Amino acid sequence: MPVTAIVGANWGDEGKGKLTDALAGSSNYVVRFQGGGNAGHTIINEYGKIALHLLPSGVCSPGTVNVIGPGVAFDIGDFFAELDDLLGKGVPAPDIRLSERAQLVLPVHRLFDGLEEERLGERQFGSTKKGIAPFYADKYLKLGVQVADLYDDDRLLERVKAALASKNVLLRHLYGKPEADAEALAAELRRNRERLKPFVCNTTELLQEAWRRGESILVEGQLGALRDPDHGIYPYSTSSSTLAGFAAVGAGLPPYAISRVIAVTKAYSSCVGTGPFVTELHGAEAEELRKRGGSAGEYGVTTGRPRRVGWFDAVATRYGCMVQGATEVALTNLDVLGYLDEIPICTGYRDASGTVTTEFPVNRLLESAQPVYETMPGWRTAIDDVRLFDKLPAEAQAYVLRLEGLIGVPVRQISVGPHREQLFER
Repeated sequence: MPVTAIVGANWGDEGKGKLTDALAGSSNYVVRFQGGGNAGHTIINEYGKIALHLLPSGVCSPGTVNVIGPGVAFDIGDFFAELDDLLGKGVPAPDIRLSERAQLVLPVHRLFDGLEEERLGERQFGSTKKGIAPFYADKYLKLGVQVADLYDDDRLLERVKAALASKNVLLRHLYGKPEADAEALAAELRRNRERLKPFVCNTTELLQEAWRRGESILVEGQLGALRDPDHGIYPYSTSSSTLAGFAAVGAGLPPYAISRVIAVTKAYSSCVGTGPFVTELHGAEAEELRKRGGSAGEYGVTTGRPRRVGWFDAVATRYGCMVQGATEVALTNLDVLGYLDEIPICTGYRDASGTVTTEFPVNRLLESAQPVYETMPGWRTAIDDVRLFDKLPAEAQAYVLRLEGLIGVPVRQISVGPHREQLFER
């Protein structure tokens, strides 16, 4: 059976968790393949509203194995806090497997994340201060600490000392802070290792064998295509690849195993964080859309920050679907737009010379781009109880078909509310 990737077409916050939660019930495995606790997925089911950050979105589906792959930035404290919160809501203990090759987010990574944002001031990148950028910097400098290192005291201390050598120079001379103590940090990391041990395994072998047996596997990405460090709005990107093409690496599967790529996008645009956002709305118009969005408005799952919102950006979404290699699109939050008489759609960007393009440009040009809009009639009615495309108002059907034509990828799933049962196939 082919592996299905669920990824974001935009800036993140597209509703991937909702889709993964809905599909997890028919999947044997759900896999997180990149990122860490710096973003989140919100799912709503019989246990209530659940915000997930590190845990895969299949944790509420009995019988599903939830895998945290080697590409994930793993924070032990965040993991147990999230797991304990899940169990406290009455969710049965999920089957979780953690790659022994995953690397650890250290407290010093969080410290550096905050210090650097403070130093940058107005030039900061809008970090969640979860330590993600310093973590990935260490990973690619070969200074990371793997989960497996927790179970070898001498190796753990050696790896921690290596990671702190240059950081202590920066702490002392750049930030004017006291140095970090390697012995104390190693002791802190050892504190939860026995509780963690039952989850740790060779997830690459686990998933490869499952794939060869033909079991169903979902791999879920964090954030979206436009936050990818290679293809996104760099430097306002995250620090790991958000693309389906990286899922094979971050999960430990063959690249040809992934043949179904579902790119998730909202029926309008939203994002948390800084960087160019061509269709962004402001003032009362933005606040009206923000408060109607989702189950509790457009606010970040991890940060709680108000999301920036705007009209659907077909230029950015077509590009996001292209770099994701999307075979289909899931359109979420269609119901949110039911209050509008007319709905704008951004179909192009106008540059400083007045030239209109439908290609998504680099930041140098993106930052001055202006949206070119067309409008479509709204449907001015609630659609949250609709479960068939043909039962949507004619205006809503026309809106979906116009978006499909603009992005060039078939819309196969449509969500008309925050609950699992409000997602239907087209």
